[in-house]
Amino acid sequence: MAAEAESETGLVFHPMEQFKIEPLFGEGPIHWYTITNQTLWMGIAVLVIFLLLVVGTSRRALVPSRIQSIGELAYGFVYKMVEDVAGKEGVKYFPYVMTLFMFIVVANFLGLIPTSFSTTSHIAVTVVMALMVFVGVTILGFVKHGIGFLKLFWVSSAPLALRPVLAIIEVISYFVRPVSHSIRLAGNIMAGHAVIEVFAAFAAILAIAPLSMLGIVAMYGMDMLVAFVQAYVFTILTCVYLKDALHPAH
Repeated sequence: MAAEAESETGLVFHPMEQFKIEPLFGEGPIHWYTITNQTLWMGIAVLVIFLLLVVGTSRRALVPSRIQSIGELAYGFVYKMVEDVAGKEGVKYFPYVMTLFMFIVVANFLGLIPTSFSTTSHIAVTVVMALMVFVGVTILGFVKHGIGFLKLFWVSSAPLALRPVLAIIEVISYFVRPVSHSIRLAGNIMAGHAVIEVFAAFAAILAIAPLSMLGIVAMYGMDMLVAFVQAYVFTILTCVYLKDALHPAH
């Protein structure tokens, strides 16, 4: 029935097809060593970051070029974020936080290029980054504070009778962190791209083509904002978790 309806209206679209991972060379099953479209665009993201932060700032000048200005703005933006949220002690971990932010924001914007592939729309990518943050800050917390890191789960300011219950809630919320951290990024990026695909499919219908094109422009602008905001949210949450590892007491 669905196939007949599609043939009658001429409207056939599969908004989730754009997220399909395919081998870059040839066909067949995908193994861990297979070079895919996702591998390609992750590599391009790394190359863009290298060109921006290394090549673009190699000839630093008192009057910066446009590329140098972008690199310096990104550096200052993330540095201030780390310092404000995690404190002076958290600045030593700035390179890792900067790497996370740059990869996510560049990958998000690359995904907005027509016919490109959005790597951060896949939970497999975002969950690895979230788990790296989760495991990293947990190890850091125990290394710096030992058993004292468990103070993070003990709300000493609450009434004594409520503290055990709150401790259970804190433990659960702590282990849910990598789930929410990863799903938020992947879900928002995937949703925006899927909606654009739906609007693009309706552009084939002459009667509503102008409205469809207007919707595409509006959603594309929204996705540009989401691309930056989601990179910011992922990064600032990383700083919050880092702060908890450095200063675990409530």
